[in-house]
Amino acid sequence: MRIRDIVITGNPVLHRPTPPVARVDDHLKELVEDMFATMELAPGVGLAAPQIGEDYALFVYDWVDDDGNQHRGVAINPTLLMEPATTEPLDEVEELEGCLSVPGERFPLRRSDRVILTATNLDGNEFTIHADGWLARIFQHEYDHLLGVLYVDRLTEPHFTEARDAIQRDGWGVPGYSWLPGRDHLEG
Repeated sequence: MRIRDIVITGNPVLHRPTPPVARVDDHLKELVEDMFATMELAPGVGLAAPQIGEDYALFVYDWVDDDGNQHRGVAINPTLLMEPATTEPLDEVEELEGCLSVPGERFPLRRSDRVILTATNLDGNEFTIHADGWLARIFQHEYDHLLGVLYVDRLTEPHFTEARDAIQRDGWGVPGYSWLPGRDHLEG
C-alpha cells in the first residue's frame, strides 16, 4: 500500500467521465488499498479514482456519523438515484463542501438530502445503500468525480466566480498539478 499523489483541477482525468471497471483483479484491489491510505492521510471522507489519476469508475469512502457509526466501503461502477434537492435558501455553513482536488477551498453547495447508491464491492457483489444527510453528500460528491464533474462546477453565484478566481489565483486549471498527503502541506 502506498500514498498516491492527488491531482488538482485542470488534470484531464478529473474532467471526463470514467469508463466502467471491467474486472476486479489484484491490481484493482491494490489500487483500492492505496486509495484508502491516501484518503485517510489527506484527510478526507471520500476519494474517487480519477483524483489519483486513475481512469476507473470507483470511489472509496470512510465517515463516522454523529452516533459513532462508521460508514466505510468501496463503490465500483456505481449508479446513484437522488431525491430532488430542497428549494430552501442555501445554508452557507451546513452545506459547505471541499475537495481534495481543489485543496484549501470550501464553498457552499446544494445537494440532495437523500440518495440510493447501487454499486459492486471488491468481491463482485452488488449492494445498495439508502443514504441521507452527510453520507448522501459524500456519495454525490464522489459520484460526480466519475462523471468528470468537480463540486466547483456545480456552484451558484457568487460562489462559482469566487471558486474560479481562487483556481486562477493558485495557477490551477491546467494539467500538471498534484499534491502528496503527508508531504505537501495545504491549508484547508
